Amino acid sequence: MNKSLLRQESSHYFIEDVKLTDIAQKFGTPAYVYSKKHILDQINFLQNALSDIDHLICFAVKANSNLSILKLFKECGCGFDIVSGGELQRVLTVDSLNSKIVFSGVGKSVSEIEMALNNNILAFNVESEEELFRINDISQRLSKIAKVSIRVNPNVDAKTHPYISTGLKDNKFGIDETSAIKLYKKAAKLDHIKITGIDCHIGSQLTDLSPFEDAFIKLASLIDELESNQIAVEHIDIGGGIGISYNNEDISPIDFYVQMIKKYLLKYNKKIILEPGRFLIGKAGLMLTNVEYIKKSEHKNFVLVDAAMNDLMRPSLYNAFHEVINLSNTQDSNDIFDIVGPICETGDFLAKDRNIKANQGDILAIMDAGAYGFSMSSNYNSRPRVPEIIVDKDEFYLIRERENFSDLIAHEEKFLK
Repeated sequence: MNKSLLRQESSHYFIEDVKLTDIAQKFGTPAYVYSKKHILDQINFLQNALSDIDHLICFAVKANSNLSILKLFKECGCGFDIVSGGELQRVLTVDSLNSKIVFSGVGKSVSEIEMALNNNILAFNVESEEELFRINDISQRLSKIAKVSIRVNPNVDAKTHPYISTGLKDNKFGIDETSAIKLYKKAAKLDHIKITGIDCHIGSQLTDLSPFEDAFIKLASLIDELESNQIAVEHIDIGGGIGISYNNEDISPIDFYVQMIKKYLLKYNKKIILEPGRFLIGKAGLMLTNVEYIKKSEHKNFVLVDAAMNDLMRPSLYNAFHEVINLSNTQDSNDIFDIVGPICETGDFLAKDRNIKANQGDILAIMDAGAYGFSMSSNYNSRPRVPEIIVDKDEFYLIRERENFSDLIAHEEKFLK
C-alpha cells in the first residue's frame, strides 16, 4: 500500500485527516482526489536535493493541468514545461512569470508560437530545422527575438515503455547530435533568434536512473563542441523522466541523479532546468470508483466499476499497473478478478488478475493516479469527465466540477436550431 498517501485507522482509510469515503459520499464516483501535503512535500524534497545547484524546476503541465494544482507549483517557485497553446493559456491563468515557461513539443503551430512570443517565455525547445526557421520568421514579423534551446536526441535507451521513450534515434523527438551542432551554427546566424540553452529528454517513468549518465556525458560533449565554435548557452535543460514505484519497483535514489548532474554538468556554471511531472504528483493522487457488479464465470471473474478507460487511460494504453485498495472491505481474498469498466471495449480495464474481495457498492481506490490520470481522460462513450478534489489537512475542496450532459453537447446544440 502507498503508506505515504493513505493512512488506515480501524476499517477506514484517510488522506491526510480526511476519510476517503466521506469524499465519495459528497462528490460521488468516479472522482480524482489529491493530497496537497504530498505535493508540497515532494516539491520540497526535490528542491532540497538540488539546493546547492543553480536550478529551475519546470513542472510538466501535461502530467496534471488542473489550475489549482498549477497554482500550488507557482507558489513554490516552480516554472512550467508546456507542450501546447492550451497548456500555455492554463499557465498564464495562474502565473504571470512567463520567464519561467519552456515550450517543448514537436509540432508547434504558427498561432502557438505567436502566443508564446507575445508572452515572452523563457525558451522554445526546438525539435527540427523547419521549426527553427518558422520561429525566426514569426519573430521577425512580430519584431521579437525568440530565445531557443535545441532539443538533442542522444540515442540513449531509457529502458522504459516504448510509448514513453523519447531519446532513441527512432523516436520523433529532438535532433541527432551531429545535426544539432549544424543547426546551432545556423541558429547563431539568424537575426531574430537568441540561443539560450541546450535541451535533452530521454523518456518518462525511468526507475533505473543510470541512462541519465549516458545522456549527461553526451550533453557535456556537445556543450564543449558548441563552446569551441563560440556558441554559448545560458542553461542546460535535462528534461524530466524520473519514475515512481507503481508496483514495488526499485527506484534509483535521487542522490544518484543529483550526483550525476554535479559530475558532468556543474562545471559549466549554467542554470540547470528540470521538467519533472510524474515524480512530483504521481503518488499524490488516486481515483475513487464504485463497484457496480460482481461477474463470475468458469474462465474469468470481473469486478465491474463505474470508472473506465476514458477516466484512467494508462492501464489500457500502457498495460500500466495501479494498486487497487478496497476502502469498504479490508478482508483478504484468494479470488482473482479483473477490475473493468462499462466502456464497450475489451481493452477497458483498470487492473488485471488481482486478489480482491469486493461486493456491490464497495468503494475502491485506484492508487498513484495523480499524473496522467485526469489529464489523459476523454468523453468516449459520451461519458462526462469526473470531478477533482484536493485534500488540505482535515478539509477537502472541489477543484473541478463533474461534467454533465449539457457540457458534453455545449458545442453541438446550437447547430440543431
